[in-house]
Amino acid sequence: MLYLVATPIGNLGDITLRALETLRTVDVIASEDTRKTGLLLKHFSISKPQIAFHEHNEQRAGERIEELLKQGQSVAVVTDAGTPGISDPGFTLVRRAIHAQVEVTMIPGPTAFVMALVLSGLPIHSFTFRGFPPRKSVGRRKFMEIDRNAPHTLIYYESPYRIADFLTDALAVFGNRQAALANDLTKMFEKVERGSLSELLASVGDTKLKGEYIIVITGIGKDEKKEGVVQEDDDDNDDEA
Repeated sequence: MLYLVATPIGNLGDITLRALETLRTVDVIASEDTRKTGLLLKHFSISKPQIAFHEHNEQRAGERIEELLKQGQSVAVVTDAGTPGISDPGFTLVRRAIHAQVEVTMIPGPTAFVMALVLSGLPIHSFTFRGFPPRKSVGRRKFMEIDRNAPHTLIYYESPYRIADFLTDALAVFGNRQAALANDLTKMFEKVERGSLSELLASVGDTKLKGEYIIVITGIGKDEKKEGVVQEDDDDNDDEA
């Protein structure tokens, strides 16, 4: 059996009872970073062999894990934080297991972008998760342009080293839309800033940035002409043809 196990995104108290039970009973744990997972396991007094499974060894480690599964061993997949497969390794391993007719299940738990979306104060009835954009500005703007006229709230992940550049490009592509910037979710210094993209860009200028950021940007309004400036959302949910 292959288990995809969600782990806390910050606060270790968010781990579920099923996650702990699974990690204690499987034969092997496939970890994005064995050192970080080792700290998690130690905190909960769990001792299990680990296999490194990350984007740089996905093919080789995937083959090894598939062989273990075929031998009848149980494997739990965990990432550094959150849900396996969400902007982290996992998808290819699930596909391997399905192809090999190995049973797959999931132990659900925290996902950072869901928390950021809910706390953003922006419309959540329809959204698109876009994950990490390209690192360079040209590619990043092309990546954003795909959703420039989308009505859905947009969600991105970004490194603290590129967050100012990201906001600069977002402002150029989307216009001065309402947005939210989330960081350190579930931790002591949890922070969610809300405002226009220009306000958020100004706010990061004098801030010491650390940790992964989640950016939530409102979609284009249903009554808006496509200039990229969103009006206040109307929640009357009128039926449209």
